[in-house]
Amino acid sequence: MPSSTPATPITPAAPATAGGGVGRAAVALTFWVTMAGTTVPTPLYPLYQHALGFTPLTVTVIFAVYAAGVVTGLLTLGRLSDEIGRRPVLALGLLLAAGAAGLFEAADSLPWLLAARVLSGLAAALMTGAATAALLDLAPPARRVRAQTLALAANMGGLAGGTLLAGVLAEWAGSPLRLPWTVMLVLTGVALVALLAVPETVARPTGFHPRLQPLRVPAPVRPAFLRAAVAGGSGFAVLGVLTAVSGLFLATVLGLHNHALAGLVVCLAFAATAVGQLLARALPPARALPAACAGLVLAAALVATALITSSLAPLLLGACLNGLATGTAVATGLGTVNGGVPPERRGEAVSAFFAILYTMLSVPVVGVGLLIRATDLRTAGVVFSAVVAALALAVAAGLARRTPAAQPGGQPGATPAAAPTAAPEATSNPARKA
Repeated sequence: MPSSTPATPITPAAPATAGGGVGRAAVALTFWVTMAGTTVPTPLYPLYQHALGFTPLTVTVIFAVYAAGVVTGLLTLGRLSDEIGRRPVLALGLLLAAGAAGLFEAADSLPWLLAARVLSGLAAALMTGAATAALLDLAPPARRVRAQTLALAANMGGLAGGTLLAGVLAEWAGSPLRLPWTVMLVLTGVALVALLAVPETVARPTGFHPRLQPLRVPAPVRPAFLRAAVAGGSGFAVLGVLTAVSGLFLATVLGLHNHALAGLVVCLAFAATAVGQLLARALPPARALPAACAGLVLAAALVATALITSSLAPLLLGACLNGLATGTAVATGLGTVNGGVPPERRGEAVSAFFAILYTMLSVPVVGVGLLIRATDLRTAGVVFSAVVAALALAVAAGLARRTPAAQPGGQPGATPAAAPTAAPEATSNPARKA
């Protein structure tokens, strides 16, 4: 789901080389391929459900273990590319992504799918940090903002492109549970070869030192941090539910058995999340989070309308608006951290931010699965939409009560733009190291 990355101290990097343009293109390809692999299963879940005979609750659990893999990677391997170099971590991320694709292609039971999702989550956690850092390392100082935008495009473009690619292949090509993964394995191989063009930018690797990343937030920015985290997490929760059950909704509620359409719904949501992060740069800091909250409430209302009326148009509009609001909230939260937290503590603060986001990505999805089992998909979706709207309204109420003195100094535009949500599979960059 969607990701944006912790700013942690790094070993001094080598200056960008004359071949930096080729290197940046290779890193962007690597980033895109890895993130695309995390959303390929989205339109395929109904097919796995039919082939393996599991329930909607099981689908939500399969999705949730991805987020567990991302969080585990963030907490244990978040500084790995600082310690052993960018290229080894980029290669490791690709190998994990290839392993996940291989497991998916061979899957004939639930344990295979669960193992594949965990590997996919670990790959996303490693790749988002190392790739974002490498792109920034390779960019001349005057083009660092452009490098951040490239990282955002590769990250969110991969999340959006993977689900659309899989949906198109599943709908109009043969072997829908095999061909998408074969294509991803080929793309992963191409990306591994492309890594040969990427120069190493960590001048003095220190070696791997395993340790847990602490999750602490300085007291002065904690209220603003929590408001942004709850708002962004609410949007992540919607992205997670769309990713897990949009195909099921289209098939059972709308009677639309079109895998490409299921992929398009989630593709639009992730693409809009990228636009939302860019939009936050243009909004005044005091207006960004209120606008995000309003967008989340309206998106929840549109999703509920789609469920109640069995209509496609409100679902598409709701997915886009939720993405815009989520991207804006995430960028605002990272702006709060960058503007109000000392540099030596930003890494732990941003890790805490994404731990909250990915928890809200995964736990509500399983809750929706349980509610579907107890009631039905329509009822579960409406209840979930109401909860999301209530959380966004609570954040908006907190913003209305705060005093000017309590406002943080962060600027949304200061955020490192690069995606998640780890996938939704999603989202913003969970682990920037530059």
